[in-house]
Amino acid sequence: MNDGASENQASIDDLCVNTIRTLAMDAVQKANSGHPGAPMGLAPAAYVLWTRVLKHNPKNPAWLDRDRFVLSAGHASMLLYSLLFLTGYELSLDELKNFRQWGSKTPGHPEFGHTPGVETTTGPLGQGFANAVGMAMAERHLAATFNRPGHEIVDHYTYMICGDGDMMEGVSSESASLAGHLGLSKLICLYDDNKITIDGSTAISFTEDVAKRFTSYNWHVLKVKDGNDCQAILSALASAKAETDKPSLIIISTHIACGSPNKQDTSDAHGSPLGEEEIRLTKKNLGWPEDASFLVPEQALSKFRKCIETGNQAESAWQDIYHAYTKKYPDLADKWVNAMSGFLPEGWDAGIPEYLPSDNPVETRVASGKILNAIAEKVPSLIGGSADLEPSNKTFIKGSHEFQKNAYDGRNIRFGIREHAMGGILSGMLLHHGLRPYGGTFLVFSDYMRPSIRAACLMKLPVIYIFTHDSIAVGEDGPTHQPIEHLAALRAIPGLTVIRPADAAETAEAWRQAMKTTDGPVALILSRQKLPILDRSEGDSVKMLSNGAYIVSDSKGTPDIIFIATGSEVSIAVEAKKILFSKGISARVISMPSWELFEKTSIGYKKNILPQTAKNRLSVEAGTPLGWERYTGNSEHIIGISGFGASAPGGTVMKKFGFTAENIAQKAMDVIKKSRKEK
Repeated sequence: MNDGASENQASIDDLCVNTIRTLAMDAVQKANSGHPGAPMGLAPAAYVLWTRVLKHNPKNPAWLDRDRFVLSAGHASMLLYSLLFLTGYELSLDELKNFRQWGSKTPGHPEFGHTPGVETTTGPLGQGFANAVGMAMAERHLAATFNRPGHEIVDHYTYMICGDGDMMEGVSSESASLAGHLGLSKLICLYDDNKITIDGSTAISFTEDVAKRFTSYNWHVLKVKDGNDCQAILSALASAKAETDKPSLIIISTHIACGSPNKQDTSDAHGSPLGEEEIRLTKKNLGWPEDASFLVPEQALSKFRKCIETGNQAESAWQDIYHAYTKKYPDLADKWVNAMSGFLPEGWDAGIPEYLPSDNPVETRVASGKILNAIAEKVPSLIGGSADLEPSNKTFIKGSHEFQKNAYDGRNIRFGIREHAMGGILSGMLLHHGLRPYGGTFLVFSDYMRPSIRAACLMKLPVIYIFTHDSIAVGEDGPTHQPIEHLAALRAIPGLTVIRPADAAETAEAWRQAMKTTDGPVALILSRQKLPILDRSEGDSVKMLSNGAYIVSDSKGTPDIIFIATGSEVSIAVEAKKILFSKGISARVISMPSWELFEKTSIGYKKNILPQTAKNRLSVEAGTPLGWERYTGNSEHIIGISGFGASAPGGTVMKKFGFTAENIAQKAMDVIKKSRKEK
């Protein structure tokens, strides 16, 4: 390129970069809310990535072989919205003007499913990082499974932009460690190293050597000293793409609020508008019309909109590859379509074992492992693992091998002791498309996963969580490993379906329900101790689990009391019913494995299960009593645990905390006696 051409390119680059900067400034100012500084500093890197490197088609955001882009630093949302508008996605300039307002497609932080082109919901720092790792893992698995020499239908990169906040959050460390171990070379992270957080300079709290840290994680690390040098950024991206053994981290030294005379390199530009006067000064400094608002120069828009043409060409070329693939590998192509559609194949649950009352007692975690394997035989897209607890969680697919570096077709993922990362990675794998991921750990460690679970609920992702060791019956490990408040905490998350099966038969139905759920995640809560297979001859079919609650054992006529129990406590309630029967007291036992499913049923069904005339109700669950009054109608009619557990054999702990048939029967008689007195 001659000097004149170089100067012209530099001029166009500046124009495009400043278009992004001024759109971000103007939108945040109009909303009087937001983060202008990061978009202004990141504008050159984002411009180069989106117009010269990223493989994407603005007219088809769902194109399967597109590169994925994750803005982990979600507070810089105006950077992404500007790029989406400028490159031609279905996002208008008016939507940018409506930033952060009710009903707009430009919410404060990017939301998946809400704005065209947004790959994941980001905002809680580090979540996007974990999602990106999951997307890169999904790409490698699908490529290893479906690609054939000369017919690579899966061949794309995952790019993310993160900031200092992402780097400080532990979830990014967990995720980066696993990504380096797995050698995810098609994962490229651009790190916005502007050295500013809300509190001020990162020097007050964050002085580690990030480059050395990521080198130790087995990442390929590059540095760009000037975040405004488009050519240096392009060269770094080319080097990152050329790396075939490791994921890449590009550390870009940027200036927050670049161009602002008074707020550049200060925390003032992090989480609040620059102010009208400072915006005028900044535009003047950038050579921009000072009083122009939401100005998009035609020359800049033309440059950005070339992404439409290049995107259509890229997708068309892929379509040719895919067409040839279907001709040469028709069976694989059919499997590809099945995976991408997400539909369950006919007979997918035919191999699930049936459990009968005559069978020996079995841990629901063990039953879950057998059920998982039966489903995995018929559903090749099912993939997952455990946070270093596979022997306990029973999450291994026996018909496959481990997902490891250069063995990416394996379906068994070793997440290591990284629960938080596992949660975010599972979401990323599902967001990528083509896989149905699951992950397991002890229920007590769901605390470590909660932010990731919440984000999955926000996005309505049908991830499956397998939580075992579900109560104080864990025993000798003691209160640190005995979940008390965790069921209530999970039930409090909108959109999460929590299922705590009473036995192996319910576990089978719970898995069926989980696999059929497409509008949000499901948490299966499973026991370590063996549980008897319930006799349902005096109640409803176990298939009624899909209603969230059903009658396991009933009485003739109106019962004197109704037991409502979950999990391992259902069989204890059944035994308590027998004790009451011997004393001439009738009882109904309801298994309520899922509050969420029960709340979705009809009013008529609820009244049939829990008649309004039946005031004597007693809930039985080895966890916090919080919330059960909605079903018992009385906060005193709850058998639960208000403190923590204790270290002792599981049976002893359950007995000491009152989870015995004798104690439950006595509590029931007390309830009945009191109600008769009140009458």
